[in-house]
Amino acid sequence: MVFTVGMSTAARAWTIPGWGDAGLVSGEAVELDVRAARIGSRALALLIDVLVQLVAGLLLAALTGLLLAALPYGVLDAAMERALLTIGLVLLLVGYPVLCERFNDGRTPGKAAVGLRVVSIDGAPVGFRQSLTRALVGVAVEWPGLVLPLLSWAVGLTVMLSDARGRRLGDLAAGTLVVHTRTATRWRSVPAMVPELAGWAYSVDLSRLDAELALAVRQYLARAHGFSEPARGELARLLWWQVAAVTGPPPPAGWPAVTYLAAVIAERHRRARRLLAGERALTEALWPQLPSAPSDDRPGRSG
Repeated sequence: MVFTVGMSTAARAWTIPGWGDAGLVSGEAVELDVRAARIGSRALALLIDVLVQLVAGLLLAALTGLLLAALPYGVLDAAMERALLTIGLVLLLVGYPVLCERFNDGRTPGKAAVGLRVVSIDGAPVGFRQSLTRALVGVAVEWPGLVLPLLSWAVGLTVMLSDARGRRLGDLAAGTLVVHTRTATRWRSVPAMVPELAGWAYSVDLSRLDAELALAVRQYLARAHGFSEPARGELARLLWWQVAAVTGPPPPAGWPAVTYLAAVIAERHRRARRLLAGERALTEALWPQLPSAPSDDRPGRSG
């Protein structure tokens, strides 16, 4: 979102929301408003996971002790004890995060409690190899840090604090990102088009209205209730100035800028629904066994 003309400090501050900083982009090239997890929330999640691992370790040790007690005397030697200890540590330090992230949508119990999730850098679900890479790097140089613990901890902390999205060394190696799964703000629906502008909107040329500007308008309409005047009105006028420069014909006079913006977005959405309905009709003609969805192509409807 770029506003280039006469923007106030308040307007400029809105264009880059501080909580929507994960930089994830959907398959439709739409930037997602997702917060990257920072060191505070991640440290809390790690603390919870460590407690869970300690409890799991105690239970595993008790169960192993009961099983070994049933073995004949002399079967258990020092080598077997070291092997069992190594297996237990691997299960707790590597198997625990990998299995949790693999089968719980990228969330360990600690991350689930705090509201975090591990995803690929492109926003896709985290894969097994990515989780394994994160876990191995974490065990080796971050936590517990088997290689130069104090130095590796300092390096890992520095990387997290300096990275724009709070990624640790394991995330950089695996191509992953930890994000918040709980929204920071409550969204409201976009205002509907007023009936008096339906005819004008139906005739508007939207071919030069790109997805970036349309997304900026929709985000403003959904968040406008959170702004105070004069910033709210100034943003609406600035956005309408940009929209009017790439659309035509001019709208009927006498309406505020926010009303024109709502009409343009509603009409753009209607046309997108119409295009989707055409694609579904073609699909149904080629594959009649697939179900079709109803569409509404009446001008003036907003979704």
